[in-house]
Amino acid sequence: MSPIIDARGKACPTPVIMAKKAISAGESTFTVLVDNTTAVENLKRLAENQGFDAAAAEAEGVFSVTFTRTGCAACEEAVNSPLPAPGGDWAVFVGRDIIGDGDRELGTNLMRMFFYTLSQGEDKPGAVLFMNAGVKLPTLDEQVVEHLKALSAAGVEILVCGTCLNFYGLTDRLRVGTVSNMYDIVTRMQKAGKVISL
Repeated sequence: MSPIIDARGKACPTPVIMAKKAISAGESTFTVLVDNTTAVENLKRLAENQGFDAAAAEAEGVFSVTFTRTGCAACEEAVNSPLPAPGGDWAVFVGRDIIGDGDRELGTNLMRMFFYTLSQGEDKPGAVLFMNAGVKLPTLDEQVVEHLKALSAAGVEILVCGTCLNFYGLTDRLRVGTVSNMYDIVTRMQKAGKVISL
């Protein structure tokens, strides 16, 4: 019988970390129990990145995500190998919706100019990571959304903290990027040659 990991009530990114530990321990099939759809999506993304199929089912508000190793040799090797960044060997971490601590209007315009300049330049980052008030940019700021779409089209990974989207009531308003979690965001930061924080 495959192991069952009870991650109900666990905050992001705990369910992902618990699943990753099972993968690292050599489990070829196991089930993770969670109680929200964001955790389900995060677990599915982990499964895909680690060479597993993931099947989700829901009963009375409890989601069961069953991991099954696909047997792909290349995917199996990827479990312990870092994923290459699609863009450059650096990342941008955005933890707020303005640049600087002065005038808010100026800070908003500076942020828009930053992403415009980034989208137009040749040296693009591998990832742009949004947390806290930074998640307002890929949801509410029309200009930044367009610049982010251009970056995404160029192969830049856009990761947006799901817990933060929930906190600000913006989960259904994400315009560009992938709803992510602390585990994925920290992993991208660790793999980057440098991280620029705004």
